[in-house]
Amino acid sequence: MGTSSVLAGRDRRAARRHAILCVLCASATFTLGSAVVKALTADIPIMEIVAFRGFIALLALLPLLWRHGGIAALATRRPLGHLLRTLCGFVATATTVYGYATLPLATVTALGFAMPLFLTVLSVPLLGERVGARRGSAVLTGLGGVLLMLRPWQQTGALPINAVGIVLAGVVAWALAMISIRRMGEAGERNVTIVAWYSLGTAALAVVAALPHLVLPSPPQCLALIAAGLLSGFAQLLMTEGYRGEETTLLAPFEYGAILYATILGIMLWGEWPDVWGLLGVALLIGAGLYIWRRETTLGIRR
Repeated sequence: MGTSSVLAGRDRRAARRHAILCVLCASATFTLGSAVVKALTADIPIMEIVAFRGFIALLALLPLLWRHGGIAALATRRPLGHLLRTLCGFVATATTVYGYATLPLATVTALGFAMPLFLTVLSVPLLGERVGARRGSAVLTGLGGVLLMLRPWQQTGALPINAVGIVLAGVVAWALAMISIRRMGEAGERNVTIVAWYSLGTAALAVVAALPHLVLPSPPQCLALIAAGLLSGFAQLLMTEGYRGEETTLLAPFEYGAILYATILGIMLWGEWPDVWGLLGVALLIGAGLYIWRRETTLGIRR
């Protein structure tokens, strides 16, 4: 193997490690923001929360936009891609906040991990990706961990079916948003442009939807809304940075880290200790992610 091939292989593995770390950090940030949002849903309307998150995230991005040319950073040749990403992301965000208001935090987090299954299925016809047997098995193993945590066979009638269906519809929308990000990344669209258009579009849509039922938040609630927006903006930036340069089927399993983060927050904030089945589910999720990390970034095995 020539020197150039060795260097190319190292660069490829480094790029994969960078993308995976971005997704892991984004998952942690999203989970922390989710806990803040759940605490707010008791008093603040859902669309108002979504609008605040989008608006604050956009404000947080202004320095980055300035460094990339200000308004010029919004220039794009992929308006339809941004429209699709914004609409899908808006649906996913709104349905997730709805889930926080109607379902337990751990349940909403676990339902979100149906996303890799939809993502893997959709990536084949929409992105032309191939999923090897080992990677596919690891993803399915991780989803098996989600099922162990949810244990639907023990919760018949315990969860509101309509609420679960709405959250799952948002999960499909999120998978489509990730595919849209990948397409724009392959076309050379910049990370800051993708995130800025998403934040701007989501805030605008949410403001329109929130106007009929606006509630004046208290000072502590304003601080919490600002924190949720900042966390959302930072997480979006990290997630987009990861997904824009790597295959969706490689990165999706690493979002499973949110299960661990949500479990820790549940224990710390609400005393939600997991049982043996829940711990086994977490172990499967983490094991599947670590297996793919080792195979894709350390061994560099071709599928």
